Amino acid sequence: MKRHIARHPPGQIKGEHDVTRFARAHHVKSPAWRFTPMERGSITAAMSDLLGDPDTGPGTVAEPLRRAIGERYLTYALSTIMHRALPDARDGLKPVHRRILYAMRELRLNSTGGFRKSAKISGDVMGNYHPHGDAAIYDAMARLAQDFAVRYPLVDGQGNFGNIDGDNPAASRYTEARLTAVAEALLEGLAENAVDFRPNYDGTLTEPVVLPAAFPNLLANGSSGIAVGMATSIPPHNIVELVDACLHLIKTPDARDDTLLNHVPGPDFPTGGVIVEPPESISRAYRTGRGGFRLRSAWEVEQLPRGQWQVVVTEIPYQVAKSRLVEKLAELIQTRKVPILADIRDESAEDVRLVLEPRSKNVDPEMLMGMLFRNSDLEVRVSLNMNVLIDGVTPRVCSMKEVLRAFLDFRREVLIRRSRHRMEKIDHRLEVLEGLIVAFLNLDRVIDIIRYDDDPRAALMREDWGRKFVRATSERDYVPPPRTARKGLRRFRPRRS
Repeated sequence: MKRHIARHPPGQIKGEHDVTRFARAHHVKSPAWRFTPMERGSITAAMSDLLGDPDTGPGTVAEPLRRAIGERYLTYALSTIMHRALPDARDGLKPVHRRILYAMRELRLNSTGGFRKSAKISGDVMGNYHPHGDAAIYDAMARLAQDFAVRYPLVDGQGNFGNIDGDNPAASRYTEARLTAVAEALLEGLAENAVDFRPNYDGTLTEPVVLPAAFPNLLANGSSGIAVGMATSIPPHNIVELVDACLHLIKTPDARDDTLLNHVPGPDFPTGGVIVEPPESISRAYRTGRGGFRLRSAWEVEQLPRGQWQVVVTEIPYQVAKSRLVEKLAELIQTRKVPILADIRDESAEDVRLVLEPRSKNVDPEMLMGMLFRNSDLEVRVSLNMNVLIDGVTPRVCSMKEVLRAFLDFRREVLIRRSRHRMEKIDHRLEVLEGLIVAFLNLDRVIDIIRYDDDPRAALMREDWGRKFVRATSERDYVPPPRTARKGLRRFRPRRS
């Protein structure tokens, strides 16, 4: 619906009554027409600019409010979906992660080389490829170095990069980083024209549209993000199982989704845990691309002297902060929501070890853990929503088979492009070697051209190397090559002696 606004002379809207009348005329609904002085001033200034603009004339193009807002919000939504929230199905990365890895490659931070300050890395990423805040870039890089958050870390961090308790990483000026061997597998082939490049945000450099990705990183490390009107949540999986599924899909392109579950039975979380979801639910989730998994902590019973026992939790669910989990369990003891639990101790060192003491040795361990699973984060539900960008453009909820197929199709294209690049290099080298052979077999003529000709390079390209030559003894004896146009260098055929 188009808003028709009456044109008033400048400065006519002055008081709160005019503001109220203006708002009511444009169907702005509000429970009460009460504005603070600051709000009243802002609204009055905005309306005065709108209604009293002296440049507004008959030539001004009117635009419906609904269409104007819709087009601008759609632009914002597409930018959020394609450039921030959703990962690419080909390399499993979002633009910020892709730019971090590429910038580290440009800094030559190989897995066998030295470390560089994280502040230097985030600064280069921000200045060259990702014009956003350095704090957001550093947080994204720090997550790639956390082995409790990423199944296969892509950044090798040195220093405090956070821990499973939920503590934040140290400032970027204190930590250092370099690439891991897994990240180098994602970058392998960039120098062989494996993928397309595009200009960066200011057109001074180029960046890869997508990484070559030698393994299915999307399912291996997972991803999560919230866009406008859509979201994605993909848990990590075991790389060996994924490779087996890819090999099976290559041998049997028409394989069913249920068949792939024989190779990938479910997610594989970096913090461990036990999946207690029925197989039918797991199969339906992978087949439709939507679902979830119930993930429980791994625990065992330790026997103590005089018939006592205690429960030891050795693995906690994915993305659950251990310190908050301990606080929640302590709160259950204080509020007596779980009266059979007496105490909890955190004896964790390099590994997780949470000790739960019952109030009596006659308590059933299964009953105790069942109550804790219902009342704490010892059991969580990990959602599955495989909403990804197909070919980096189209967002779509895919099944496991479709995600693996998108990766395999992309890898086939990468291998073809790398093979063509290598063939072009071989052809170029063969042409250079052919020219060297021609120069070696006609060394006297080459020396004459270089010594006596005014434009030796053009003369060498024009020369017919299939004929016989007479050695020039002086500049007067030198016979330049014919100046007829040649389309290209004729392939050399050695003369028979």
